[in-house]
Amino acid sequence: MDYLGQTATSSYTQLGRRPESGSYLPAIGQQDLRTGSAPPYSGILSKSVQLPWRPSTYYRTTQVNPSHSVYKSNDGSSPLHAGNYLSSIDSIKVPLIFPAARNALYTRYTPKDWYQTQMSNYLTSDKVRSAAERLRADTQRLAREKEELSKHNQHETDKKLGESMNNIEFWKQELEKEKDRMNKKINATESKRRDIEKQLHDTENQLKVSQENLYEREKRQGIDVVHDNVERELIREIDVIKNSQAKLRNMQERLTTQNSLNRSALHELELDSGDKFRALSLDSAAHHMTTASRGLNFHLGIENVDNTVASPESWTRFTEDNIKRSVSERIQSDEYINIADNLLKETSADIWNQFNTVNEAFEQRVHETNDAKDKIQNHLSAVLQEIFDLEKSIDFIKKLVIDKEGYLRLAQSRLETRTRRPGVESKRDQAMQRLVQEVEDLHSMIKDLKNKQAQEENAIQHLLRTKATLEQDLSIKNNSMHIDKERCLGNRRTYPSIQSTTYPTTVSMPYQSQISVY
Repeated sequence: MDYLGQTATSSYTQLGRRPESGSYLPAIGQQDLRTGSAPPYSGILSKSVQLPWRPSTYYRTTQVNPSHSVYKSNDGSSPLHAGNYLSSIDSIKVPLIFPAARNALYTRYTPKDWYQTQMSNYLTSDKVRSAAERLRADTQRLAREKEELSKHNQHETDKKLGESMNNIEFWKQELEKEKDRMNKKINATESKRRDIEKQLHDTENQLKVSQENLYEREKRQGIDVVHDNVERELIREIDVIKNSQAKLRNMQERLTTQNSLNRSALHELELDSGDKFRALSLDSAAHHMTTASRGLNFHLGIENVDNTVASPESWTRFTEDNIKRSVSERIQSDEYINIADNLLKETSADIWNQFNTVNEAFEQRVHETNDAKDKIQNHLSAVLQEIFDLEKSIDFIKKLVIDKEGYLRLAQSRLETRTRRPGVESKRDQAMQRLVQEVEDLHSMIKDLKNKQAQEENAIQHLLRTKATLEQDLSIKNNSMHIDKERCLGNRRTYPSIQSTTYPTTVSMPYQSQISVY
């Protein structure tokens, strides 16, 4: 098979083999231009870019049998006979002065060939133009379709970006709302923790007062160092305060731990909200991009890059989990705050009730001590009066003894005078007996009076010892009164500030007016 228009670098159109007989020109009329294998725009009329524009490019060299010789031989013999064919023309040495004659041998076409060639060119031109028109129409249709598809795709992309922005904005707003709620809850929890801390500090003051009362009451003396109701209530008050402090410290630790969890949840919300803000900014920038936007570049292979780490479901679930965790921590904080409120009221009430109980015990004890003091003073006064009366009685007895000694001196002097009677005159008469009896009676009287004086003197000593005991007891009672009334109750005249919202900072004691009259 031969080729037309074939060069070293390109081939244009392949035609069928020429017929064996007849003219050597191409049988153009025998080809079906509509079903030919060569495309209508294959460039039949194109020139070779490498070969010279010669007929031999398209046609074979024709062979003719001339009847006359064209050239004579060089040796002057007879003309060439008919056996000389043009096939050997290449071996003929054509003079250089006859190039036109040589070229004329290659351009010998018939009018029919010329006409058929023209018709073939016209048909080929029509076919090429029709194909070009159809191609142009198809191109315009394809361009419209692709433009519509591009706009549709961009519209869908804008729609999806808008939906993504709406989703991000929705969850970002939810995160911001939850952040505000969590911030308020953190502040409320911290405020309640400070209330607990303040009450702990206030209970330290009350504990110090109770311990000081116990230490002061250790300064009581003698029999007043008794484990009375005041001491029992003071010990119970210290236990109540310490138990309350343990509960308050435990609640303080729980509130501190809960606030740490709250801040952790808030941190997660802030991170998620920050990521949402950045994603919203990027999606908004992508949504506002158009074909006329500045800074657009080709990014080859970017559609093959998949750096996603979550699906839409997991993305939504991640934010929901953060919000649920925050809500759970807020609910737990509310429970702790309610428990803390109840604990503050409970501990305040317990300490307040015990404070009043101790004050009532002090009041009762002060009354008892004051009554004992009054009774001791009465007894002391009676003892002093009795000592005074006994002293007067002893003086009276001494005077009686002196008087009786005068009677005794008289009676003894009478007996001694009668001992000097002479002889028989010294008889034991009734006068003698009476004088002896009188002396004996006087001795007995004096003895009895001295015994009575000794008894009264002993009674005075007992009274003096009793007086000393009463005075010592009175001193002890005065010391106890001073400790309970001035040293202890003086520190308990105002209630320590434990919870200003529940009880007043300064509370007047109901027993102050009663104590002041003692």
